[in-house]
Amino acid sequence: QVQLVESGGGLVQTGGSLRLSCAASGLTFSAYTMAWFRQAPGKERDNVAAIYWSGGSTYYGASVKGRFTISRDNAKNTVSLQMNSLKPEDTAVYYCAAALLKIGTDYKTYDYWGQGTQVTVSP
Repeated sequence: QVQLVESGGGLVQTGGSLRLSCAASGLTFSAYTMAWFRQAPGKERDNVAAIYWSGGSTYYGASVKGRFTISRDNAKNTVSLQMNSLKPEDTAVYYCAAALLKIGTDYKTYDYWGQGTQVTVSP
């Protein structure tokens, strides 16, 4: 069965950095667009960043562009999110997601999800 397991969340001060990782198993990783979503209490689940299965192009949400970097290692079946210059408004549960041979920012596009990892940025 497909599993996505996130790691790397935690508590950091404003301006700090965190690196999230997602280890995937049970799927042909290179055929999947991989993405990071986040959801804060009372808010919708938003696409933070994505890296496409074809060609490795990337997408970033407007609020994180220039601060976050998504990358993937098809040999290790992992996707990472480097988060710099963190702000309190980045506080949320971050989810790793996978979409087979598709691209998109809508959460409905994605076939598989991790359990989420909490990121908290203190003022």
